[in-house]
Amino acid sequence: MEAFAEYSHAIASVVFFTLVVLFLAPFSALAKQGKGLAPGATPEQDYGDQAYRMNRAYLNGTETLPAFLTVVVAAILLGVSPFWVNLLASVALVARLLMLVVHLSGIGKPNSGLRSVLYVLGWACMFVIGLMALVAAF
Repeated sequence: MEAFAEYSHAIASVVFFTLVVLFLAPFSALAKQGKGLAPGATPEQDYGDQAYRMNRAYLNGTETLPAFLTVVVAAILLGVSPFWVNLLASVALVARLLMLVVHLSGIGKPNSGLRSVLYVLGWACMFVIGLMALVAAF
């Protein structure tokens, strides 16, 4: 287990991201239920609707979490530099958390501005972690 201690920030980032997604699940369900929607239904695509934004924030997290987990775990198992894995995983997490704030507050338009910048920042961090893992594999 000592080998993994160097990656504590990256591991904590994955766990924290997972907890955030799990935390969002019931709130998304309650928001949809408040609109009279059946379980699993998607609210109408209206960024002005809190239930829609809550659902998108939850779904966005569930869509991104597997990729985040995969690249971080691969990088750790392949012994990629702990400094870079920790830094990039932490930045990706912060970008996702800020994106969540943007989603839930309804700041800006749905397909532009701060939300897009934060998405790309998190995506780029995960992409680089994945590339480093591939380089380490070969």
